[in-house]
Amino acid sequence: MNLEEMTLDLTQTVDLNAKLDDAFKALLQRFGKGNTGPNGESLNLELEPFAGGRWYRDRGEGIQHLWGHVQVIKAPTLLELSGPMFMSYPAINHIEVKLEEAGAGTKVTLRHRAIGMISQEHREGVSTGWGHILEGLKADCEKGAASTA
Repeated sequence: MNLEEMTLDLTQTVDLNAKLDDAFKALLQRFGKGNTGPNGESLNLELEPFAGGRWYRDRGEGIQHLWGHVQVIKAPTLLELSGPMFMSYPAINHIEVKLEEAGAGTKVTLRHRAIGMISQEHREGVSTGWGHILEGLKADCEKGAASTA
């Protein structure tokens, strides 16, 4: 494996129709209990929103997977997570999610960087997976905006 095959660097953005504070709350929900797979089923993720807090999947019956830890939380503008994520092999991941005011809404920029023995399946799937999460976040914010109108 060469260095290029062992690294991943992906950036995706989404514009939300939500105030910064509301967008950050929705982000925490989407990364935790509100997280679903593309099929709409819950991934049973838990996010403890404090430095050192765990981000893990609880499948019940004592089956759990550690995805990472909260490295930085600076409400309402930054969330950083680091850990193995969904990769059950030698790899380390860093997720940086920045939120900034953009007009009447919020711009969210997600950057996923990783190094390790990254499988081709994960290399191809992260773009789709993060896109699904960001689109879910956008839908959550639109529902929230509609409910307050």
